[in-house]
Amino acid sequence: MSKYFYPLIENPFSDDDIRKGIKVLKSKQLTLGNTTRNFEKTFTSKINSKYSLMVNSGSSANLLALQCLINPYRKERLKKGDEIIIPTLCWSTSLWPIIQSGLTPVFIDINPITLNIDETQIKKKINKRTKAIMLIHVLGNSCNMDQLMKIKKKYNLLLIEDTCESLGSKYKNKYLGTFGEFSSFSFYSSHQISSGEGGMICCKDKMDYNIIKSLRSHGWSRDTSFENKISKKNKHLDKRFIFFNSGFNLRPTEITAAIGHNQFKRINSLIRIRNINRKKIINILTNNRFLKDKIYIYEKNKFVTPSWFGLSIKIVNTKMNTKKRIIQNLEKNGIETRPIISGNFAKQPAAIKYGLTKNNKYPNTDNIYNNSFFIGLPTKKIYNHYLTRIAKAFEKSFK
Repeated sequence: MSKYFYPLIENPFSDDDIRKGIKVLKSKQLTLGNTTRNFEKTFTSKINSKYSLMVNSGSSANLLALQCLINPYRKERLKKGDEIIIPTLCWSTSLWPIIQSGLTPVFIDINPITLNIDETQIKKKINKRTKAIMLIHVLGNSCNMDQLMKIKKKYNLLLIEDTCESLGSKYKNKYLGTFGEFSSFSFYSSHQISSGEGGMICCKDKMDYNIIKSLRSHGWSRDTSFENKISKKNKHLDKRFIFFNSGFNLRPTEITAAIGHNQFKRINSLIRIRNINRKKIINILTNNRFLKDKIYIYEKNKFVTPSWFGLSIKIVNTKMNTKKRIIQNLEKNGIETRPIISGNFAKQPAAIKYGLTKNNKYPNTDNIYNNSFFIGLPTKKIYNHYLTRIAKAFEKSFK
């Protein structure tokens, strides 16, 4: 049993989700098939994407996007050493595909209000080697997309949107994940929808779509637009097993697709419930006389209609090691917490080991890591007695 009365996420699966998974098991068709393809079609239609391809994780979606950008079948592919701008507040598998693809990450500090990349600093880092931006939409929020898209257009940059934490969020009524050439989504257990493991990659170009489809499945030509042309040129080979590209095995299972698809059909309801619960928690914490001058709740950016991942909280009037003590107390009192993504990734041991940056001074990101954290948002309606328990746990933890 969990030691938390308020976990990051309760069991995310409904009985109907499980029934859908069992139905797939009984069909004995467990590998990629029509269930996955139907989910891809629904996803594409819902968020108004051009092409969608399900994969085994959001991390794999990021990997496919970067591998596609350097692929020799892409007309305008990136070259070794080309630079990709990325915020310091990022997840490891937002960053590592850049390195693994022979490209160079360029870190940029965040906006301390939105927790997203500071758009005003991007131009300072652009040079002739700058080719793309890896954008992280943090916890359901986003940066100023109008300003970012102006920069993208002016400097002819590619855009990859890591939307793993923000499925369902909109900027001016346009879904996050539909602005760039590529976008990634995650269906991990604590995210807006869950299939246990799983993710989706979206793109706008048909050639890119066929490249990532081949990369997802071993590099073979099967079910891609390359299939007929490649087989005609290689008649001596078995048409079913022609490997014309580099590749991985990043495919999902039909079980995860069935569960993810079923949850995705009710995403609007899940978003609405999280939003209601968030307002209730904020109300009871900020109206608490003891707590109101000790915490700050991060709000959405202008023009964003958020699909909240969690509730981000900043500890105010802090002293050295205050956050560590408060986090320990919250966990002890039954509230599970998380740092906001990874903090300043330039200070992570892996980044230092691989020599990714000589400068790890990003004050806004450091401030967030040193003074902020987030808690989850339930997808089931919470009641007053539960809210009271949350408030009391916070009171105890801040004393």
